Amino acid sequence: MTPDPPQNDPHANFRAEVACYSAADPMPTMRNLSELTGVPLRDLIRYVLVKYAASASDALLSLDPIVFRQMREHVARAESEDTDAARLAGYQALRQMIGWLGHVQDPVILKPGE
Repeated sequence: MTPDPPQNDPHANFRAEVACYSAADPMPTMRNLSELTGVPLRDLIRYVLVKYAASASDALLSLDPIVFRQMREHVARAESEDTDAARLAGYQALRQMIGWLGHVQDPVILKPGE
């Protein structure tokens, strides 16, 4: 179980997601796809990164089961504890998540070589 993020850390939820997805190694799949298609591994990795980054809101929509589950968990925890402090903690957690989601609407576009 992942511990609750500190309330003063605006990137805690993102770091938790990174840690969760870091448990899987994508390289065997990428190597197999490279061998199967003849596309160099480096090009495939760049393709995946650019496609994900360029899709911005589409990428967010594909995460909705995770994001909404996490949001529901924050609300449920606040409701079950039934205190002002728990509600405030839930609000802060939701505010951080919404803030992170909002940043994806204005993605940074890197030029080749950056």
